Amino acid sequence: MNDQLNRSSADKRNMIDDNFYTLRLFVTGATPNSIRAISNLKQICESHIKERYSLEIIDVYQDASIAEQEQLIALPLLIKKRPLPERRLIGDMSDNDRVLRGLGIIVNL
Repeated sequence: MNDQLNRSSADKRNMIDDNFYTLRLFVTGATPNSIRAISNLKQICESHIKERYSLEIIDVYQDASIAEQEQLIALPLLIKKRPLPERRLIGDMSDNDRVLRGLGIIVNL
């Protein structure tokens, strides 16, 4: 289930840009919570930071060593690597406002 989205050469150049988001979502297989987290996060990203993000989806069942390396405590877990500061969000990403705040995205109403 390792998945890479929006990884063109233009995206790689933008990875140092503060407007470009580097995200890693850790899930546990195809559980309902994992599927919801993936769907919710993709919807949020496409609605608010379209073409300004890379999303790597990592199934810890397929790569157990990553859980230790990243010191994962609960899943699903989203790690925002860029822009800094790094942030971690736990859950199925269904609370849009919480996810947007965690990503540092300000939505003007």
